[in-house]
Amino acid sequence: MNPSTQGQAPDRLRAELDTLTTEAFRPELADVDRLNTLAIARLMNAEDAAVPTAVAERLPEVAAAIDAIAARMADGGRLIYAGAGTAGRLGVLDASECPPTFNAAPDQVIGLIAGGPDALVTSIEGAEDSAELAAADLAALKLTDRDSVVGVSASGRTPYAVGAVTYARERGALTVGLACNAGSALAAAAEHGIEVVVGPEMLTGSTRLKAGTAQKLVLNMVSTLTMIRLGKTYGNLMVDVRASNEKLRARSRRIVALATGAPDDAIEAALAATGGEVKNAILTLLADVDAATAERLLAEANGHLRAAIDAARAA
Repeated sequence: MNPSTQGQAPDRLRAELDTLTTEAFRPELADVDRLNTLAIARLMNAEDAAVPTAVAERLPEVAAAIDAIAARMADGGRLIYAGAGTAGRLGVLDASECPPTFNAAPDQVIGLIAGGPDALVTSIEGAEDSAELAAADLAALKLTDRDSVVGVSASGRTPYAVGAVTYARERGALTVGLACNAGSALAAAAEHGIEVVVGPEMLTGSTRLKAGTAQKLVLNMVSTLTMIRLGKTYGNLMVDVRASNEKLRARSRRIVALATGAPDDAIEAALAATGGEVKNAILTLLADVDAATAERLLAEANGHLRAAIDAARAA
């Protein structure tokens, strides 16, 4: 690098950060460390209370993105989150919850974090600055035009997230950019831009606070509502829950009871007959069909329990 230009990149980055709402300094909080602990806790709680309102302002954009994601996933596509640091960790967390909650295949919802799994617990120097790394990570997944890629970045400028969205869009995948600054490069690069502006943080630039909370709320919606659209629920019951431990087995029995009102012995028999599949067990009880018929009806209804029940009753 030419010595005369060596300081320009840091200077440009500093100037860029100075324009970001999430990085803004709040002089009124300059003495926050002088407050007692309860006062700081109340201050932080009041800051957090503004986050749901900021998310609410972006719900039309969130809903549009979810409908588009669900349509591609119904055609066999995957949902892929891509981010660095806190944003990347939140994406990995959301993805990891989908198999036990919705019985999603392990590769149906994927979280990519700059620097790979090691970055979940430690900082990987330079990883977030590489758009090329994001492209390589998506290429390794053999990205297709049925997939959806959600880039997540509080600043909206993180090269890894922007690079992921740019690469995905060039290959025909659906793209969503979730940021916490207005006019972000990430939202501009994506087909669906979602900018939840929560304002400056209590600790200057600590975007794991309000920005992280906002991202978590939106990612909760993306995965949960997408799975509802895919038929993974019946009403507000998680009928595709995977009973992988005793607590979830107990929850499975309770879900069947809530959905059907059947006595315990009938519930146990239905779950035994269907191999512990909650959705199938409910269908056998509500539609008075055997396990094989329930499996066929659900397959014909693309896994939508309500549609399968209607088909059974109309037969």
